[in-house]
Amino acid sequence: MPRTAALKPEQVPADSKPTLDAITKSIGFTPNMMATFAQSPIAFNSWATLLGSLSKALDVKTRDSIGLAVSEVNGCNYCLTVHSFTAEHMAKLPADEIILARKGHASDPKRDAAVQFARKVVETRGNISDADLNAVRDAGYTDANLMEIVALVAMYSLTNFFNNVFDPEKDFPAVTPAGLI
Repeated sequence: MPRTAALKPEQVPADSKPTLDAITKSIGFTPNMMATFAQSPIAFNSWATLLGSLSKALDVKTRDSIGLAVSEVNGCNYCLTVHSFTAEHMAKLPADEIILARKGHASDPKRDAAVQFARKVVETRGNISDADLNAVRDAGYTDANLMEIVALVAMYSLTNFFNNVFDPEKDFPAVTPAGLI
């Protein structure tokens, strides 16, 4: 049950409105998470800026796979529904790849290294081993790419925590609980 209200269009603060309107126009509707997050123009616009910048990092399949892995570790059902939907429809990941990503893996060896690394960053709170760092470097990622992966982990964790705290109503198709995949 939501712990705070998703705003109606007429309730959105003026400083959040341009960002929320742009997102709504881009995807065709206003997700409940964003209508809720818009209550704080500072937090919402900061997140949206980070999202826009990181949409240029890596490739869409890797980004969505990282989003799924991070959301699984953080136990964010809202984000799992969103990332499962976008992974299937935007990144064109088949269902078996979505499940692999939730488990911290991918069938593509390079993407697998990135997803494993992202999952370890979350699980260890960034206290990864030299072997973890070397494994992702050996897969072909530069240090700049590793910084992008860490930034993606942070961005996805932000929305995971936001959704776990405020529990907005889910507006994407439900996914199978983690214990059943």
